Amino acid sequence: MPADFPPWDRVYAFFRRWRDHVLVREFHDRLRGRVREKAGRDAEPTAGVIDSQSVKADAVVGADSRGFDGGKLINGRKRHVVVDTLGLLLGVMVTAADIGDRAAAKVLLEQVADAHHRLELVWADGGYTGSLVEHCLAALALVLAIVRRSDDMRGFVVLPKRWIVERLFAHLMRSRRLARDFERRTTSAEAMVYWSMTMVMTRRLARSRPARV
Repeated sequence: MPADFPPWDRVYAFFRRWRDHVLVREFHDRLRGRVREKAGRDAEPTAGVIDSQSVKADAVVGADSRGFDGGKLINGRKRHVVVDTLGLLLGVMVTAADIGDRAAAKVLLEQVADAHHRLELVWADGGYTGSLVEHCLAALALVLAIVRRSDDMRGFVVLPKRWIVERLFAHLMRSRRLARDFERRTTSAEAMVYWSMTMVMTRRLARSRPARV
């Protein structure tokens, strides 16, 4: 802990209390509304982007919440996120890395749609095709638009809308606590993602303030 902080166990007691009472997310969501309004947008979004990121897990992560992602060859956990078109976090769910994107997205999109009633459109990659598209339209009144990579594309190509969520993943990986998953509980891992994005938004608001004279 930084030298000007209380002992680590007292700091963690506050974090645990805020995590269990969902206050970490509430702090984050209130700040996100301010950032959107500062950018000239409505506080509530109408469109978003969904994707997932597999990260290695530390030794403290138990076998009950870790798995092996065969596509990325990563033993650990997977962060499933939905962001708005500004790249701000709308929802996150942490699972074992072997959980499929469509299975996790079904749960996460229900949570996000319930919290953001104006959400109408979500862009996704080819991993979210199939029955999930019909489920979102029928059960959530949500259009899941698949942004596909063309077969003739070679190497790295920036795909429409997809880069927005990739930028969020880049922010997370610059956070030392999130470079891999160090949390015993998935709820703690999710809270750490919200804290990281809270810091990103705090810096964004600070840069937008007029300079003092």
